[in-house]
Amino acid sequence: MSLPTPTLETDRLLLRPFHEADADDLWEMHSSASVLRYWDSPPWAEPSRAERFLATTRQLAEEGTGARVAMVRDGAFVGWCALVRWNPDLRSAALGYCLNEAAWGQGYATEGVRALLGWAFATLDLNRVQSEVDTRNAASARVLEKLGFVREGTLREDCVVDGVVSDSWVYGLLRREWA
Repeated sequence: MSLPTPTLETDRLLLRPFHEADADDLWEMHSSASVLRYWDSPPWAEPSRAERFLATTRQLAEEGTGARVAMVRDGAFVGWCALVRWNPDLRSAALGYCLNEAAWGQGYATEGVRALLGWAFATLDLNRVQSEVDTRNAASARVLEKLGFVREGTLREDCVVDGVVSDSWVYGLLRREWA
């Protein structure tokens, strides 16, 4: 079962399906050590990773397991957000997002993710959305908390990236808390 990728508008952002032309912006963002400082994998080392990201994005939609959208402001790519691991039987999904450094601190993550969550709760009949955040990433934790997510626990030493071991917080948002 395929899952149509939504096109959504907020006051400042357009959330849309990815285009092949987004590859350069993806490469620039995901190859940045500062952007991926708290990510669960190292920065991209080769531009072909952007093509693999786009292929995975198409696969998510075709298999019906998720939706990943580009966030654009006035025609400029600012990042992406996604719901993946959608399970219609469990009525659950996992949330992820990434913004380029120039877009940090301007509320775009909160605005974009709020729109995607609104679509998901209305369209996918979700009961629960989960997200994980490196415990050192206070800004991302604040985004989730602004959206109503509740910190449910800590995954101890769950990531090792370039030899650095880190913990992650698990956040959850239930349908009844979203409404």
